[in-house]
Amino acid sequence: MSLMSTAARWQERWHLWRQDRLQAHRWGSMRLALWAALIGLVLSVLITLVWLAGRYEASQVQAELERDTADAINDLRTNLSRDVQSLQGILSSQPSTDVWQPQVLGLLGQHREWLRVEWRDTQMALQVGIDSPLRAPVFERTPRTETIGEVLQSCQRAKRSNGPAYSGSYYLPQHDGLGMEVMELCLPMTHEGILKGYTLVTYSLQELLTERLLANYGRRNEISFTEADGTRLAMVGSQRRGQRLFTAQQLLDLPGTTMVLRMDGRRGAPELFPNLLTALVTAMSIALITVLTMLVKDSRRRLKAERELAEALAFRKAMEDSLVTGLRARDLHGHITYVNPAFCEMVGFDAQELMGRSAPMPYWPPEMVGEYQQRQAIRLAGNAPPREGYESVFMRKDGTRFPVLIIEAPLISTQGQQTGWMSAILDISEQRRVEEMSRASQDRLQATARLATVGEMASLLSHELNQPLAAIASYANGSLNLLHAPTSDTLEDVHMALRRIADQAGRAGRVINSVHDFVRRRDQAREAVPAQALLDAIGPLINLQARKLQVRVHLRVDPRLPHVLCDRTMVEQVLLNLARNGMQAMDRPDCKERALVIHVKRAASNAQQSWLEFVVADQGSGIDPAVADQLFTPFFTTKAEGMGLGLSLCRTVIEQHGGHMGFEANSPSGTLFRFTLPGVTPGQNTA
Repeated sequence: MSLMSTAARWQERWHLWRQDRLQAHRWGSMRLALWAALIGLVLSVLITLVWLAGRYEASQVQAELERDTADAINDLRTNLSRDVQSLQGILSSQPSTDVWQPQVLGLLGQHREWLRVEWRDTQMALQVGIDSPLRAPVFERTPRTETIGEVLQSCQRAKRSNGPAYSGSYYLPQHDGLGMEVMELCLPMTHEGILKGYTLVTYSLQELLTERLLANYGRRNEISFTEADGTRLAMVGSQRRGQRLFTAQQLLDLPGTTMVLRMDGRRGAPELFPNLLTALVTAMSIALITVLTMLVKDSRRRLKAERELAEALAFRKAMEDSLVTGLRARDLHGHITYVNPAFCEMVGFDAQELMGRSAPMPYWPPEMVGEYQQRQAIRLAGNAPPREGYESVFMRKDGTRFPVLIIEAPLISTQGQQTGWMSAILDISEQRRVEEMSRASQDRLQATARLATVGEMASLLSHELNQPLAAIASYANGSLNLLHAPTSDTLEDVHMALRRIADQAGRAGRVINSVHDFVRRRDQAREAVPAQALLDAIGPLINLQARKLQVRVHLRVDPRLPHVLCDRTMVEQVLLNLARNGMQAMDRPDCKERALVIHVKRAASNAQQSWLEFVVADQGSGIDPAVADQLFTPFFTTKAEGMGLGLSLCRTVIEQHGGHMGFEANSPSGTLFRFTLPGVTPGQNTA
């Protein structure tokens, strides 16, 4: 009995001891897990801090490199702008080549990156070309004509924008077996709004980096121009090995071209464990305070950001509410997602009535729904409308129509994806009303101007009818003289004189009609006329006065000339006026050589239009320089019996035909008048 009880007690104690051991093992395992978690947490914090420190230092280095790259881009833009200003300073005074060359040569000596400067005319023909005195000419191996394609494109862009334009970079081989990347600057030369030519500057990209960026940014960085795929075009700067590489890129956006500026900086990266014991003690001491401080700061930042966001939203809302321009946003399916109060007030609908609506819109006129749906389908298909806008008609809630100007642009999300369309709508009803009032005022002014031309018409008729009437009188007197002393040829001569009288009477009628149309400032009846026909028509009138003044008349027409597109009667009057003036200028006792030359030849033409040049030359005393500036002024004359309208009328007629009239001194004496008229090109409609 006692042995059994003793065994039972030992068994019970063994079970209790075993349970205690199991419990202690469980607690030991738990403490071990807690210590392992604590150690892991501390190690994680330490590793994280070290990693964050390294990342922070790397980000600082990268940010500094980014700033250097941005500053380098700004420096390049500033220096290139100064180059343009230097060239514009030379061109502002419209210098001759003798003045232009030394000034440009001085600039070439100051800018090592300039390889060559050229002056070309509007047709890109070379006028002057100067190579840099600091190096051998760069176009010796590769002719300039092989690279002119890049120049032409940049000059076309410069002409359209009326400002400087840069070409893309291209490789230029040299005699030493090497080569360089260059780009071209094209600067238009204008005077009083008229293009006179172009100034071209050839830049070396390598020297551009060396001269403009190496001193400030090349001590610690490697600077290069690259293509979009990373191909290096030019490179300068230091290159240190064995350290971490940091890279930054910025776009150099120039008028006409874009390049990538790349900076590679090799800096020392932070060690993996900088002062581990100090970091451990410091991290263990300030971990909790740092976390709490960060949480407090983060909460403050969040509150500040929320407050700034609320203020920004309120400010934007106030701006939208104060706009008089209607704003409307639509998604990619055409549903309205936003309208501002100005748009609602414009169409008379509330925002709730418009939100989510799709075609047909309630503000579309019913008769235009089909057209508007087709236009919206084109927009939703991805065809962007022009930024200058288009006009349309909207309908208010009360049914009234009003014109609007709509300017649309795509809505782009922060991920760069299009999410819809934003439209700005302007009510142009008041603008249309003002335009109608202005148009009515112009009509009244034109009516008043037509009444004022009655006096001018009378003066022109009296001036222009003198010649045909004088011719009629001359033929009539000649007929009377023939009848007083008849011969066998008298009848034929009288018939000829009567035909000439009839021709000149018809001419007087045409002069009246043509001058009447001319004074009314409407388009003349133009036809294709051979140049010889114009001279044949005025030949008898010229010969009459020539015989009277003992002047020899020479009519010359070059072969194979195109027909002249003109108002025949008015151009004949111009030729008569110039021929009469030339013969009267030679009606002087001291003028021994009295010869009048009328020459018709081909003038400078282009692919779109051919031109004919008429030349009337006399051997008179010439034009006094004191009156040359007033020669074409209406009512200015040097003749006692003149009215001062002939040359003014002549120039006006030629300019209405699109031509130009001028004069110059003839050799050895006299005056030479020139004017141009358009020719008829093959296939041109002359109706």
